[in-house]
Amino acid sequence: MKTIFSPDQLLHDPANEISDGKLVPANETPSRAEIVLEHLKKARFGEVLTPKEFSLTPILKVHDADYISFLQDFWALWQAEGRTEKEAFPFVWPVHGLRHDIVPDQIDGKLGFYSFDAGSPMGEHTWMAARKSAETALTGADLILSGDNSAFALCRPPGHHAHRRLYGGYCFLNNAAIAAQHLRDQGVGKVTVFDVDYHHGNGTQAIFYDRADVQFLSIHADPKVEFPYYLGHANERGLKEGAGYNHNYPLPHGTTWDMWEEALEEACHNIEKFAPDVIVISLGLDPFENDPISQFKLKTDDFTKIGSRIARLGKPTLFVMEGGYAVGDLGINCTKALSGYLDTVKVAS
Repeated sequence: MKTIFSPDQLLHDPANEISDGKLVPANETPSRAEIVLEHLKKARFGEVLTPKEFSLTPILKVHDADYISFLQDFWALWQAEGRTEKEAFPFVWPVHGLRHDIVPDQIDGKLGFYSFDAGSPMGEHTWMAARKSAETALTGADLILSGDNSAFALCRPPGHHAHRRLYGGYCFLNNAAIAAQHLRDQGVGKVTVFDVDYHHGNGTQAIFYDRADVQFLSIHADPKVEFPYYLGHANERGLKEGAGYNHNYPLPHGTTWDMWEEALEEACHNIEKFAPDVIVISLGLDPFENDPISQFKLKTDDFTKIGSRIARLGKPTLFVMEGGYAVGDLGINCTKALSGYLDTVKVAS
């Protein structure tokens, strides 16, 4: 399995985030990608490719043009306001009863307009890193299109929380959604996006919620008690043409493998019924028992089982890296998941 990664993805290097009402050290840091890459190389996992360069066209198929312009122009706007801080946080949002149809001119208004949380700092190199992360996913999609049975897009920053016009949850561009849309645009009939991150993939759900050609499934912590709080309930099944193609499996804090596996089997059954041509896996490794911001209890060997079960679906599969913040264990957990997939494919062939 080929891995795709660009060193430019490390340029977004936040020092802090706002969490639980406090300014705390950032969890989504470059070391996450570095440790995964180190483990894959030690395991001689396969070739590591630099992502191809793409125009903005495939990104604009998923994200609104004004939002992309904001991400591109952010740092210049920040400096033009005389700001000297290296990280920017929003502090006001157009919530219930406020207008959503006029984009403010001032940078603080723009930050709030285009975000949904205060935990995702932006800096000088955020756009470059996010764009390279999206190009990493697009390159992985092209490998699938060219005949590879699987590929791993080592995306960082992650993407599954990003909406068409909103960033948050450490995510700026929705890498998995961009890859799925690219696959469709290049002639793939049906695509499944299966999100196994601890947190609900609210952005991916919202992007495809009224679509019947892209199925979305997510196993995650119950949003009644966990971020992102406002999407991810089981009764969110899709809208219009997309009705019945959205599947959420919210689980309680403390979930262990037995309960998680039940959701996995139900999700795989729904994938088999949909019969996609390609599967995109939003590979979150934060269901791990020692993850610092998560409350599930999966063990390292459970990620092998996840990879193996995905392989038994028998479809070309693009793995797209999402969350996972137990940095010391992240490399081994990722390698276990991908090896579980490959080992099962080898046996089947």
